[in-house]
Amino acid sequence: MSKKIRITFIINPISGNQNKDDIPRMIAEEIDSKRFDTDIRMTDHKGHAAEIAKQCASEGIDAVVAVGGDGTVNEVARSLTHTQTALGIIPCGSGNGLARHLCIPMNIRKALKIINQCQIEEFDYGVINDIPFFCTCGMGFDAFISLKFAEAGKRGPITYVENVLKEGLKYKPETYEVEDETGAKRYKAFLIACANASQYGNNAYIAPGATMKDGEMDVVIMEPFTALDAPQIAADLFMKTFGNNSKIKTFRAKQIQIHRKEPGAIHFDGDPLMTDADISVHIEHNGIRIVTNPEAIEDASQPNFLLNAFSDLFNNINNVREDIEKGGRRIQVINKLMLRKLSKL
Repeated sequence: MSKKIRITFIINPISGNQNKDDIPRMIAEEIDSKRFDTDIRMTDHKGHAAEIAKQCASEGIDAVVAVGGDGTVNEVARSLTHTQTALGIIPCGSGNGLARHLCIPMNIRKALKIINQCQIEEFDYGVINDIPFFCTCGMGFDAFISLKFAEAGKRGPITYVENVLKEGLKYKPETYEVEDETGAKRYKAFLIACANASQYGNNAYIAPGATMKDGEMDVVIMEPFTALDAPQIAADLFMKTFGNNSKIKTFRAKQIQIHRKEPGAIHFDGDPLMTDADISVHIEHNGIRIVTNPEAIEDASQPNFLLNAFSDLFNNINNVREDIEKGGRRIQVINKLMLRKLSKL
């Protein structure tokens, strides 16, 4: 009789908006007890998932499954880097960026079926100022929006885009010196994002072409934009056309050094943190093992979801009318054209 595969499920009971009381029962029903020995652990404080995962890796547990949002996934994953213990994901957060990139189903039972198949592959991860990230990290407006999103009373794509539109009109760009293998360049930018995976979460694609297999990150630089640019930038995030926007500059690199005038906020997988003026980012190639979807295909757009989200947002454009009053008529025209495009997806 072959040895059973050992899996520990780490459940964050307060992440996202889903009740997780039924998840232990679902695990018992979906996971094959003939192949797997399962253990379920609940977190009770910030950082607890990282502690549990580290202990599991030291004990040689075969896989640790993060049941929660992007923060829980980051905690678990950073304790499993450069070990033989694989990361599994049951997405229960508001964004679920890494799960969406890897085509892990948002439905809990379907995600458990992926764990049950236990296909494991090696992937890259990133490091910003010695802090691991698995989807994206960033600074400037990117980190500022992470702060605003974390403070928001509600979650989801509409909240994210509202913050982009409202706060983007007020935010003052900074000057950054960015150095990679080719030399140093100066940019006046609203944000600099470094993407190991393609999206922030909520199907907002900051780097649609990013892959976690190439040993490089996609560096995305957003130049200053006006009120008239904001709706199109927001739409490009969801339409996988961000790189086509004239305000966006992109390149790929294994590592970069960034200097700004003052200390400030950064984010790693959406979690904001204050740090020094100098920032170092690099990619660790094939540094983490992840349970993947063996039937994964490139994820498709969700036209009805997008149309509803943007319709809701732009029908309530009065929320930002004070900032964009002079360009109101032109923006309404842009919105109508954009919604027409979305309806054809």
